[in-house]
Amino acid sequence: MPVHTRIRPFNTKETYPEQALDNDLCQTVVARGRMVFVRGQIGQDLDTCESVAIGDAAGQAEKAMANIAMLLEEAGSKLEHVCKITIYLIDPRYREPVYRTVGRWLKGVHPVSTGIVVSALARPEWLVEIDAIAVIPD
Repeated sequence: MPVHTRIRPFNTKETYPEQALDNDLCQTVVARGRMVFVRGQIGQDLDTCESVAIGDAAGQAEKAMANIAMLLEEAGSKLEHVCKITIYLIDPRYREPVYRTVGRWLKGVHPVSTGIVVSALARPEWLVEIDAIAVIPD
């Protein structure tokens, strides 16, 4: 019997046809029925794979947080149960608008947070990526 539940599995071959990849991944893993690990979310519609808010870091953060909220609900959790987030930015100048956006979504939650500036994300139009770890309450 599987120990983990995998939500929205996909293969990179179909998701990123322009790249020579063949990896089996998923958007969310629920480990041992309680811990929820959400894959890094970007400004992308999960159903169509269409990038949104091109050139707008706050807009991409908005979509990433909406994706995280949706994925947590699919896993049986909610934003209020987020324990840790990691925010990846390609430019430190995006920090304030992105953190303001994330802060609205997580007001009153008080998760631990790590912010990292990276040279690039998986696609050139992506400016911010956010991942989350949450729990499913008793």
